[in-house]
Amino acid sequence: MRPDQQFDVSELKIPNAFRITPRKIPDRRGSFYEAFRSAALTEAIGYPFRIGQANYSVSRRGTLRGIHATSLPPGQAKLVTCVRGAVLDVAVDLRVGSPTFGEFEITHQDEESGVSVYMADGLGHAFLALTDDVCMNYLCSTEYVPGTMIDVNALDPQLGIPWNLTCDPVMSDKDAAAPNAAEAIAAGLLPTYDECLAHYARLRER
Repeated sequence: MRPDQQFDVSELKIPNAFRITPRKIPDRRGSFYEAFRSAALTEAIGYPFRIGQANYSVSRRGTLRGIHATSLPPGQAKLVTCVRGAVLDVAVDLRVGSPTFGEFEITHQDEESGVSVYMADGLGHAFLALTDDVCMNYLCSTEYVPGTMIDVNALDPQLGIPWNLTCDPVMSDKDAAAPNAAEAIAAGLLPTYDECLAHYARLRER
């Protein structure tokens, strides 16, 4: 890390996913922090993270969104940050043939910490809103292309994500009806690990 860099980047147990933890600089006005630097993230992931689209979602407490990913091509890497409220944020390896396929990593994100998670193409993302009026920011490497979204049910018992729900979550009809991971594999919906590795290699060559 550069001496003037005010955040830490650490790879998760899932390859090609990273947690970015800022170091806040407080003063009497409040605080300031760097969310990320392009050069630092490029060094960590091995290729440039180019932003093609920015999205926001606003959710009530108990809302469960995901698991969402994007097919290859075109792929879509994401840098996700909770900018209001608090969430249980989950990255899931959906790359068939990956040594960590089906594994997940949980990050508690909230507006106070400023923690972000970067997920490369082929990784799935989901979160549970722990407070009302949660706002999530998504920086995406590509623009949205209709028909390329991948949905896997976040309540898939084979994945076993510990959401610790005390009541039924608020879900979209699409998310509630999404296939489980085994069904998604059988339908050929998920990218392979080799396809993703080849995609990352092409990004490094650009």
